[in-house]
Amino acid sequence: MIFYPLAWLGKAVPSGSEQIRRPGGILLVMNHVSHIDPPVDAVFVHRNGRVPRFLAKDSLFRVPVFKYMIRGSGSIPVYRRTSGASHSLSAANEALRTGKFVVIYPEGTITKDPKGWPMRSRTGAARLALENDVPVLTAARWGTNFILDGYAKKFRPFPRKRVYIDVSEPVDLSAYRGRPITNEMLREVTDLLMSRVKDQLATIRQESAPEGFYAPSKAREDSSGGSGDHA
Repeated sequence: MIFYPLAWLGKAVPSGSEQIRRPGGILLVMNHVSHIDPPVDAVFVHRNGRVPRFLAKDSLFRVPVFKYMIRGSGSIPVYRRTSGASHSLSAANEALRTGKFVVIYPEGTITKDPKGWPMRSRTGAARLALENDVPVLTAARWGTNFILDGYAKKFRPFPRKRVYIDVSEPVDLSAYRGRPITNEMLREVTDLLMSRVKDQLATIRQESAPEGFYAPSKAREDSSGGSGDHA
């Protein structure tokens, strides 16, 4: 099994692991702080008795080592801004409906927030959550960014770092069930899920979370201020 040799990347400090062990289809919504999140998350999920199917951007399927890991677990590539994007959600729906464990990073890439908080996310996770009657868990992870900093291009595997992972109980989405799915609802549910992730991350970091979410496009527009705005 390719996952377990990768466990040396970090020492997991988990909470809420029992939620992973639930039977049947599960959607796990996570933040994304480092390019090594998939292998670390895969080890965590595997050690709790489930096989993760990652809904991840197609470029990950071309990265050495990672591509074998995620392809081998039946994961689903996302081809953005192409007709294949809708096929990816269809494949994820099928996986959930047949009892699989699907992991999704709604931010779409590692966060660009200068302080590592979740940024404004895409709505695919919300659509999957609303179209499937399965438990939707949120999880915050912190520590992989100190092993591999994707923007600073720094890899520091030693000394071995702690990676904190906190998994929630299922999110109550009953207020949205049975209603027509609109763009407004998708945005609202997306922000609900990622706000929960952000609050979990604040607990791990023992810091106060910022209001709203970092929006890279708005930050570029306001770059002269250099404040890293949240939307």
